[in-house]
Amino acid sequence: MSDVITVDGPAFAESISEGDIRWLKQKGDHVNEDELVAEIETDKTSVEVPAPQAGTIVELLVEDGAKVTAKQKLYKLQPGAGGGSSASPAKDESKSSASAAASPASVKNDPAPSSASSSSTASSPSSPPPPPHKPAAGEIPKSAPPVARPPSTPSSSTPVGAVPVTRVTVPKGVDPSHAITGARDEVRVKANRMRMRIAQRLKDAQNTYAMLTTFNEIDMSSLIEMRKTYQKEFVAKHGVKLGMMSPFVRAAAYALQESPVVNAVLDENEIVYRHFVDISVAVATPKGLVVPVLRNVESMNYAQIELELANLGVKAREGKLAVEDMEGGTFTISNGGVFGSMFGTPIINPPQSAILGMHGVFDRVVPVNGKPEIRPIMQIALTYDHRLIDGREAVTFLKKIKTAVEDPRVMFMNL
Repeated sequence: MSDVITVDGPAFAESISEGDIRWLKQKGDHVNEDELVAEIETDKTSVEVPAPQAGTIVELLVEDGAKVTAKQKLYKLQPGAGGGSSASPAKDESKSSASAAASPASVKNDPAPSSASSSSTASSPSSPPPPPHKPAAGEIPKSAPPVARPPSTPSSSTPVGAVPVTRVTVPKGVDPSHAITGARDEVRVKANRMRMRIAQRLKDAQNTYAMLTTFNEIDMSSLIEMRKTYQKEFVAKHGVKLGMMSPFVRAAAYALQESPVVNAVLDENEIVYRHFVDISVAVATPKGLVVPVLRNVESMNYAQIELELANLGVKAREGKLAVEDMEGGTFTISNGGVFGSMFGTPIINPPQSAILGMHGVFDRVVPVNGKPEIRPIMQIALTYDHRLIDGREAVTFLKKIKTAVEDPRVMFMNL
């Protein structure tokens, strides 16, 4: 029998110091080579922990959910091919979830006794007050009519904190965010590191930047017509559909080249100008919002942008984004329109100086050559750091995006 080996955790990127471990296998489970044993969730991405060789786990050196550092000793493995393949984590979790869900531990907060009965038996006057004097017909009253006094006790004296609520402990592996059913239950779960990091960065942005938002609207008729006209040829040549994002990404890169201050950032008492355009694209994932970066967009065309967006989208949905995929952006685009958003003010993604917010396309009546016409209109918003970017630059930059999306020929003619 081979000697037991101690397996170390993976190395982290320089910007990551620690993470929370989630075990996918338990003591006694057999694993094959390169089979996932655990995942380490950091504030930027999830790092996989594969088995270095086939064998049986004999001991876990850290508890589930504990903090671990790079190359920390995680578990002990008895090498060997015996034992057969272990059950998948999803099945193990579903079994444990079903058994645990049969008898969830719960603690009930007993409501405080109501004092409604005592208020109903409160002392009342021994005799009713004399009726007020009613003036005769035509007589002018000399005093104001009597005003009813408010009751001395509330109609219900049950405090809000005494309303019965059951705190439920959810078994491991069960999704706590189930639909609201009306049952007076509440569940507390630990926020993942990515969610806490997002919260911290958004609040830091509010505390640091002098954020101001300017708005404009885009007539999407030309873009929609271009997609309908050339979609088949575009797909046949490039193997990917022409979407809404690539025209906006390309237009933003063009506008950033024309307004380099929007692509810059204020670093203490210095302004850092970047001679490249790296655009972060906000993507919603089950664990939170991630912003993978498109590099050197100033030299990309529509097809290259669409191919790279598709590649990053697959990585984001599968949780395969590396830290390097999300670092170094100079400008961000957030498309809330995919969820039906009509209007909104995006928050700057530090350490950048501006963010473009796209919204849904809705038919509106607009004047065209002096006549009312129904056109597909999108509202766009630019939030910028007013410490660095003046209103003139911001408005000019957003107008440049509007023009480049409505008529891409201005980019080809460098107008």
